[in-house]
Amino acid sequence: MYNLLIGGAAGQGIDTTVAILEKLLKQSGYNVFTVRDFMSRVRGGHNFSLLRFGTEPIYSHSDSLDGIVALDEETIKEHKEQLKANGFILCDSKIPSSNSHVVSLGMDAMAKTLGNPRVSGSIAVGAVLKLFGESLDGLESVLGSVVKPQYLASNIKAVQQGYAAVENRFPHLQGKYSDRMLISGSKAVALGAIAAGLRFYAAYPMSPSTPVLETLASYADEAGIVVEQAEDEIAAINMAIGASYAGAMAMTGTSGGGFSLMVEALGLAGMAEIPVVVIDVQRPGPVTGLPTRTEQSDLKFVISASQGEFPRMVIALRNCMDAFNQTMRAFYLAEKYQIPIIILSDQYLGDATHTAEEFKPEQNQRVEPVDEYAEEGEYLRYKYTDSGISPRLIPGTSKHLVVIDSDEHDERGWITESAEVRVRMMDKRMKKLEGLKKELLEPDFIGSDSFDTLLIGWGSTWGPIEEAVRLLNKERQGHFAALVFGDVYPLPEKLLKEKAAQAKRIINVEQNATGQLAGLIREETGICCMESVLKYDGRQISGEEIADRIRKGEVQ
Repeated sequence: MYNLLIGGAAGQGIDTTVAILEKLLKQSGYNVFTVRDFMSRVRGGHNFSLLRFGTEPIYSHSDSLDGIVALDEETIKEHKEQLKANGFILCDSKIPSSNSHVVSLGMDAMAKTLGNPRVSGSIAVGAVLKLFGESLDGLESVLGSVVKPQYLASNIKAVQQGYAAVENRFPHLQGKYSDRMLISGSKAVALGAIAAGLRFYAAYPMSPSTPVLETLASYADEAGIVVEQAEDEIAAINMAIGASYAGAMAMTGTSGGGFSLMVEALGLAGMAEIPVVVIDVQRPGPVTGLPTRTEQSDLKFVISASQGEFPRMVIALRNCMDAFNQTMRAFYLAEKYQIPIIILSDQYLGDATHTAEEFKPEQNQRVEPVDEYAEEGEYLRYKYTDSGISPRLIPGTSKHLVVIDSDEHDERGWITESAEVRVRMMDKRMKKLEGLKKELLEPDFIGSDSFDTLLIGWGSTWGPIEEAVRLLNKERQGHFAALVFGDVYPLPEKLLKEKAAQAKRIINVEQNATGQLAGLIREETGICCMESVLKYDGRQISGEEIADRIRKGEVQ
């Protein structure tokens, strides 16, 4: 497995260089995982991508580098200490450096000779492929999918020149996964929504949730979806609720700051029992925070968002496959229980791309069409039932009047101030949790059955925790295991209680400052995490960092 960093300033073509490289490596049969670290500015600053590839399964990034492609001097200064002893630093010959690892090429001069100064990134691609012992097979088709036709020939020549300018340094790996997809977490969410039957999506662009909006907009005509860029997040969620009331499966998306504006309307969905799916792609807060970075600090917020009490579910996405399947499942559960479902992703998972097996939507449960109201007499939208789920009709599709209200109401949907009706209606709504809890998915168990130390995490820490457990068990065979939650609220408790009873040491691993999952677990079950590995600087924790901090006792 190899680890490569491509770094430079915004505007230097880092994204294009990475897109070409990861597609070529995927086509060669490798598993690929790419994570992006960028500043919230159009030009300048220090941006980089970490590209990991190999023949083993890859679920997270690494901080230990085999190579650095430095498009500016700052990249060398920032990352040279991460380089392995046999690693290389590929940079332009005009970047001053006395580092013995430097492979210096006149990339900018070569690009000018080719008549296009912007192809220096393609020269770097060719050099990287040669350094890692790769061929140029499939070059034209990959470049053709990334660059405009008028620039294709010059980019092909640029890659070829970069390839010829260096010598091979690393053994060639034989890949066998060329049939896999290369996809980001946010695109997987969008495709999961489409597969579930999404018909209406409204959102106001807010990083890092915007790729979900952009992906759905790109498929809107083909998939028969109305995609609306709303004037703000308040409008977006209210549009989605209105669309759902009218019979369209609906969704909205945002990040934490936008979700803050949505909370009153979330309560409307709870009171009116209107199904809606909301995705919060988290970034560090509060307020603007770090708009292009990652964090897991919205968990307790979304669990309790909006005043009053009503049933809801919170699902945290762990990887791309999970993003697709859990998004489909969110629609199924929202429609079945007539509740809001909140999906938690984050910048790390949303923007990262990696190879994944083909999605299988047919293996997921689908929403059944709303039944006709077969009972005699008056239609009661909020009829008391043992399950708490009342018969739902779509307005205008039958002879019945479909009445809803944001005030407390009776079975017909008429406003009431009756204490007795209030209690019965609250009990009816909260009964849905009894059925929902039976559908909860237990957390993923990773590691050895004979463990004595148990790591606990949720969402996008799944990949780093999986790697950390592997690394730690190489040193102390069988001592480590982990539970990583996808369904977070209501909290699945069966496997947690079973494994916690066996553990001599429980460590929660989270991307926030307060250990929000650990707090929820303690509140719901009385189980206490003894130590914490927390990271909240806006950068994703790696498996190596988790393992290293546990080895050194650098826990909280």
